[in-house]
Amino acid sequence: MQVLVVGAGVIGLAVARAAAISGHEVIVAEAQDGIGTGVSSRNSEVIHAGMYYPSGSRRALHCVRGNAMLYEYCASHGVPHRKCGKFIVATNEAERGKLEGILKQGLANGVPGLEPIGGNAARDLEPELSCVSALVSPQTGIIDSHSYMLALQGDLEDRGGMIAFSTPVERLERAGNGWRVYFGGAEPGSFDVDAVINAAGLGAQALAKRMDGYPQERIPRLVLAKGNYFGYAGRPVFTRLIYPTPVDGGLGVHVTLDMAGRMRFGPDVEWIDREFYEVNASRSESFYERIRTYWPGLPDKSLVPDYSGIRPKLTGPGEAAADFMIEGPEHHGVPGLVQMFGIESPGLTSSLAIAEETISYL
Repeated sequence: MQVLVVGAGVIGLAVARAAAISGHEVIVAEAQDGIGTGVSSRNSEVIHAGMYYPSGSRRALHCVRGNAMLYEYCASHGVPHRKCGKFIVATNEAERGKLEGILKQGLANGVPGLEPIGGNAARDLEPELSCVSALVSPQTGIIDSHSYMLALQGDLEDRGGMIAFSTPVERLERAGNGWRVYFGGAEPGSFDVDAVINAAGLGAQALAKRMDGYPQERIPRLVLAKGNYFGYAGRPVFTRLIYPTPVDGGLGVHVTLDMAGRMRFGPDVEWIDREFYEVNASRSESFYERIRTYWPGLPDKSLVPDYSGIRPKLTGPGEAAADFMIEGPEHHGVPGLVQMFGIESPGLTSSLAIAEETISYL
């Protein structure tokens, strides 16, 4: 079967690789001139453990399974990563109750190694930290996401797959039992495939609207939640990731570390109605306020605007977070088509597990 995957982000690459390994002839159409230029390159690069998500949800199942799969993949492919662990911290009594809820959910989801510890024990391990209690997650880590995507690309190409860069998909029409794909770019044209997988991230809904015969009422709304990051000008003071308790729309302004040893903070949640990535320096005021609840020693004027990403959410402020939406022909009734909407965090961690489910619909 000839399969077109639209989007060369981490999800599209993982799906394309899995399809190629399964024996399909795979083409990836990417509108930009490189891999992972969108959501995939604008995140915390965290390997999540899976304790936040409702039991039985795709986010919970794919995150826990994807976590184990991703560590194994990194080890076998030489992808830089580090299982540094993280603390989720309670800075007051109200947050202590939230930690108990996260622990209960994590245990229900089968997250290994979760352990509550007191504030003194947490400070023994992270002397700069201020908290009344913490939840230890040893399975959380960090990854060089670009190296990971390069490895996925290599696996795909080793199995005969290819990526067509600068190839935006303009529209799709039914052609016999498959699809005729019309693409733009420097040399626009069309080609026929047997099946299409929509892994276009922020552009998934717009692409679905350009598919002839697809039921428009099944296309969910796209809600844009921008997450801003600030870099820290000094030397890192933590050896683990430090997370506050979650907030509406995200996991809170947390301490992230990268493979180069830098420390930064983010993301916050900024609900927006258009795509833009500039980081407003004035947002640092709320960062200082939140960070100092768990790191009172944060120096003045030590945060600098870094970068931002946009979460392709399906629900807005005050609404319950939506699950990953992955729909094959048995869901929407259109042969040879898999739609993927709302693949945000923990999409990077879940990517290999998501790929397994996605190609099962082919």
